[in-house]
Amino acid sequence: MNVDPLLPGRPHGRAPELVAAAPPRRDSAEGSPQFSVVICVYTEDRWEDIGAAVRSVGEQSWPALEILLVVDHNPALLDRLARVYEGGSGAGRRTPAVRVLANEGPRGLSAGRNTGIAASRGTVIAFLDDDAVAAPDWLRHMASAYADPLVMAVGGRTVPRWASGHRPAWFPEEFDWVVGCAYRGLPRGRAPVRNVLGGNSSFRRTAFDEAGGFAVGIGRDGDRRPLGCEETEFCIRLAQARPDAVLLMDDRAVIQHKVPAVRERFRYFRRRTYAEGLSKAQVTRHVGVAKGLESERRYTTRVLPAGVARGLRDALLGRRGGAGRAGAIVTGVTAAAAGYAVGALRARGHDSPFRTSDVPPSAGRHQRGAAMADVREQATHRRT
Repeated sequence: MNVDPLLPGRPHGRAPELVAAAPPRRDSAEGSPQFSVVICVYTEDRWEDIGAAVRSVGEQSWPALEILLVVDHNPALLDRLARVYEGGSGAGRRTPAVRVLANEGPRGLSAGRNTGIAASRGTVIAFLDDDAVAAPDWLRHMASAYADPLVMAVGGRTVPRWASGHRPAWFPEEFDWVVGCAYRGLPRGRAPVRNVLGGNSSFRRTAFDEAGGFAVGIGRDGDRRPLGCEETEFCIRLAQARPDAVLLMDDRAVIQHKVPAVRERFRYFRRRTYAEGLSKAQVTRHVGVAKGLESERRYTTRVLPAGVARGLRDALLGRRGGAGRAGAIVTGVTAAAAGYAVGALRARGHDSPFRTSDVPPSAGRHQRGAAMADVREQATHRRT
């Protein structure tokens, strides 16, 4: 669970090499934002999903400048995607240019995103999960927000697409973040938030010049323990580097996220909530408790108690799943708290488990911009 609504009264072939990015196009007052859409991929098991994600970007009413498929240390998938998209057979007539890149950093989602950022050409970098499809106006709604030069990030609403065809009766909407989706308690419409959700998000390029890249050593690593919070940590760091930055959630920027059968099970629910606690312990150690748990205070004291009450009321009225939802909320909170406690204990006496794209947190604005330029320069050297 990663988003903090700031309006508390509102509801809820040959492996292609990494090439240096061309100078980004100018936006804000000088023109419209140009989107580079980064899709991080890691397994051939999601081949059909990857194709659907790419096609959905190609069907946008606000055309993307390019799509970057970043492959996480999977040579077979890298070659297969390169053969398809470099030959043009995998893209529809309207699909923007598709580039296939190898993750240039350590295994994991954060390094994959950083690879995409370094190679991108757009003035805004958007991220889409590899098992999600974007609604036709997804980028259009995000683009309109960037008319305000203070807006540095825009996130959207992610809707679950359950493998079974329907939500499990016991699964509370308050915990839809468990499956990477928007949850009950987020603000409606367009509203400022502490952080956006990574799988449906966009950032102005200058955000990475200001704050560096995503922290490596936190977040997901393929199918291993489902950690998270990399976008939380980045957004907090961005706000610290740029206090006047505005981060928005716009629930009209919709994507549908595939939820496989294994993630509809209670076992995964417990595992994911526990992992969230572990992730939060890492983040709070880096950014401090006040910021790291800013969202969770409201969520645990207002949103979740209301959810338990709603579930118990439904149970008393004989409605299916009410007791299960109330119990799942209690279980989720308990598991997350346990994960946080374990993570905090593990962190004692150890160095920070992640680094922020080789840019010290105290570095100045120009150092941060130079760091991202260095990443692009290194990519050029690797190619030559």
